[in-house]
Amino acid sequence: MNLSLTIDFNQLKSLITQCGIEEKTQIVRMLEKDTLPLRFNQFMNKIRTDGLTLKEITAEVETVRGKKHSEKTQ
Repeated sequence: MNLSLTIDFNQLKSLITQCGIEEKTQIVRMLEKDTLPLRFNQFMNKIRTDGLTLKEITAEVETVRGKKHSEKTQ
């Protein structure tokens, strides 16, 4: 048997505030699981480095290493 209930977002928030900590924790876990693929794709798009070559990355790493080495010797 399928049942359906229509509530608006504010009603949903009100219901969640009435839940205990264990129920809220279960809701968070469910939402994290449900949204993981979307969040992962957004993260991957944010860090994508297609425009960088290995030479550019190596140069940047060497610059940072040089700065850290200079800080240690001062």
